[in-house]
Amino acid sequence: MKVISYNLRKHRAAGELAALVSRYSADVLCLQECDTTSMPDNIGGLRLANATSRNRLGLAVYYRENTFRLVDVRSMALKKSMHDRVLKPAEERMLGVRLHDIDENRDVIVGSFHAAPLTALNSLRRHQIRTALTELQTLGEGLPVLMVGDYNYPVFKENLGQKIREHGYELNLSDSRTYTRYRFFRGHYDFATSVGFTIDRVRTLPQGLSDHLPILVTTNITAQTAANAA
Repeated sequence: MKVISYNLRKHRAAGELAALVSRYSADVLCLQECDTTSMPDNIGGLRLANATSRNRLGLAVYYRENTFRLVDVRSMALKKSMHDRVLKPAEERMLGVRLHDIDENRDVIVGSFHAAPLTALNSLRRHQIRTALTELQTLGEGLPVLMVGDYNYPVFKENLGQKIREHGYELNLSDSRTYTRYRFFRGHYDFATSVGFTIDRVRTLPQGLSDHLPILVTTNITAQTAANAA
């Protein structure tokens, strides 16, 4: 399964999506900072599963309709930072979908995630990540889970990885940095967190109009998880 995650920087990079999907043969597309009021039903052969509704710049997930069938959707507001309380940029910061793989006859869960901005503490972002992963599990107990997106976590990533492993998940960074707007804050922001998947590669794609670079996650269901599902 190939999953692209992309923070569109206030929808500026929306025009790049069809070409990205086509060029990299994406099966699932997870978006952050997209204008949810103007997202099309289809992008490059992928169908809109759902988009958040309580904030204009929000999250959306698309899936390949001839490969998957949409089973369930869940969005969630997470613990708010002071930035969220004052400026209210985003109400829902996690959007998850349960997809049925038609050929393999098994279900997977994929989530698009956007953590609080850098003005918040890392401890709050860790709380948001943990809560989002727990909520995704409610879409199907024991199913493989992959959550991708903008984690806004450029420093102390080793500590974050340890905390996520304690929660039963693995954290994977891309092969090069994913944020370039400010020199001091450049680094890895866009991650993949998973359980029940073997992550083959997380690749940073060329930069477009966004200050974030899209990432391409190539993954397979682990043998043990596939056996349990069978």
